[in-house]
Amino acid sequence: MTTFITMVYIVFVNPAMLAEAGMDQGAAFVATCIAAAIGCFIMGLWANYPLALAPGMGLNAFFTYGVVLGMGYTWQAALGAVFMSGCIFLLLSLFKVREWIINAIPLVLKRAIATGIGAFLALIALKNAGIIVASPATLVQLGDITSAGPLLAIFSFFIIAALLYRNFKSGVLISILLVTCIALALGLVEYHGIVATPPSILPTFMQLDFGAALELSMLSVIFAFLFVDLFDTSGTLVAVTQKAGLADEKGNMPRLGRALSADSTATIAGAMLGTSTTTSYIESVAGVSVGGRTGLTAVVVGICFLLMMFFAPLAQMVPAYATAGAILYVAVLMLQNLKFVNWDDMTDAIPVTVVLLMTPLTFSIAHGIALGFISYTVVKVLCGKQDEVTISVWILTALFIIKFAFLS
Repeated sequence: MTTFITMVYIVFVNPAMLAEAGMDQGAAFVATCIAAAIGCFIMGLWANYPLALAPGMGLNAFFTYGVVLGMGYTWQAALGAVFMSGCIFLLLSLFKVREWIINAIPLVLKRAIATGIGAFLALIALKNAGIIVASPATLVQLGDITSAGPLLAIFSFFIIAALLYRNFKSGVLISILLVTCIALALGLVEYHGIVATPPSILPTFMQLDFGAALELSMLSVIFAFLFVDLFDTSGTLVAVTQKAGLADEKGNMPRLGRALSADSTATIAGAMLGTSTTTSYIESVAGVSVGGRTGLTAVVVGICFLLMMFFAPLAQMVPAYATAGAILYVAVLMLQNLKFVNWDDMTDAIPVTVVLLMTPLTFSIAHGIALGFISYTVVKVLCGKQDEVTISVWILTALFIIKFAFLS
């Protein structure tokens, strides 16, 4: 339930964003819920990981603002590109290419990815709460922390810390519900009722344009969907399993192939239903932090997404600042991975610092991972430790350099 409440915002944000691309918002809402449920069920029942999935933030922005509004493609063509990227993704999973990529990540970079995502989550939480706001002069600045939203987010964060310190396992969930009730009492959110009939999915169901998706000019779009999803999911999977203690002493994960197949299958299904790329959610760490260790967590999240189709008015009352405290607390937990870094070895400390800083500052897990790989390889070679750079790391570093040079 904690995982679900920290990521349920997607059922409102995603349809609204896809509607800007010309899609029916009600149909996109239902497609979002069903695609998330499919991904969660596969992850929970087949891979047995406490990792929840839903249409990804960032990927939906690229779908709407990049492909449709930016490049001028129809949303049907964009759905076709998402479908194709999902199929390629699934093939890479079945032939263990993705598994090889993740297992090829050195342990120090896996820890760096976890901390980078922690910093990224902190930025998202502070942004959602209005504690940090944009500034034309300094890029970011302190928001009005005396207003209701930031104050309630800060209150939520401290309540979580106090409850979990006293071993209240549901402290995160209690905090979110408490802040929502306070916001409702203060008139900051509106009561929209409890149950509503789900909208029709027909306006987006099976509306993919495969002809346009197979055009040569769409190859870069398909690759972009594929590339971002690959490394966002990989980074999320590494971070969640590290936090849950599901990886072995070398950082490798059991049933990895099954876990990697879940999001690609959900992406294919989601494109057919009418939504952008479905991916693993870093908010899953919130559930892990309060005890989630098995696929039961993902299955329950999937059931909740299906129920959301009927209880949308009730869930709509949860404001962003109510979950900001929870996300910020998870960021604190993720940053604890820094204690495992050998700071006396600059060839380890430098790539960790690069990932830690560049993940939030580029607002991209994928970019943070890419820059981390490049810095890891360069520093190791320049310091005479090239024997620590494996063939797989060399290949991935080269691919990242090519990506930045020609595909950015």
